[in-house]
Amino acid sequence: MAETGRVTFQGTPFVVSGLARRLTASPGRAVTALRIAIIVAVLAVWELLAASGLLYRDVVPSLLAIGKQLYLTLADPTFYWHLYTTFYEIGIAMVIGCLSGLVVGIALGGSKFLSRAYESYLYYLGPCPKIIFFPIMIMWFGVGPGSKVAMGAISCFFPVALNVAGGMREIDKVLIRVGRSFRASTWQMVTKIYLPAMRHPVINGVRLGLGVALIGTLLAETKLSNRGIGYLVIQAYSIFNMPLMYSLLIILFVIAIGANTLISRLGGLHEIRRS
Repeated sequence: MAETGRVTFQGTPFVVSGLARRLTASPGRAVTALRIAIIVAVLAVWELLAASGLLYRDVVPSLLAIGKQLYLTLADPTFYWHLYTTFYEIGIAMVIGCLSGLVVGIALGGSKFLSRAYESYLYYLGPCPKIIFFPIMIMWFGVGPGSKVAMGAISCFFPVALNVAGGMREIDKVLIRVGRSFRASTWQMVTKIYLPAMRHPVINGVRLGLGVALIGTLLAETKLSNRGIGYLVIQAYSIFNMPLMYSLLIILFVIAIGANTLISRLGGLHEIRRS
């Protein structure tokens, strides 16, 4: 006989089965089970589509072919040289974009005059596709890594600046008055009051900045480059090596997830959510 239990919703008791009661008592397990089910379903549909032959040959390669190519890619020493190039470009772009976005965001969020005068430009330029600036970046910084770093930095700048500006306005005014009453310097106000008080918006801005910096840098590598992961992706596409292309995309996907998780952990975002 199935295990049953009683739960109460808005004062009304209900009898539930053992499975439902376990899912109700541990919603985390239900979420994990649902995520696993979605992944399994997507992989199953992919494999069925690959075996059906409905699409052109190798447009949707089998999971086995992608897995073999993934192993060969990771075993190739030259791949890590391209990976280092992309990491280097994205890392420098993040440093430049995040620092400049932080400074601009604090200035806009702390001054009503500057906010009214300049913040609208950020909202207008932020949604624009940054690839339209790539020809300018090539003229300014050349065809080497400099133009890719510039593309990543300008992509990262806008989400960081807008999130920091919004976070500045949410800081408790009492904290600001306390800092000024102790005659704290600008540097002390930023490090002791502003940044700790708006940690959540800053971390979210950096996470968004990482995503668009990754897109901007890789897109620039696909347009004009002879190195980097973006270059490998466009080369695989040009010779119609779909398993290689998908294996590179999987690697990028895993790296992006890992970097996103690392930023959240280092910034204590998981602790903020729990509280």
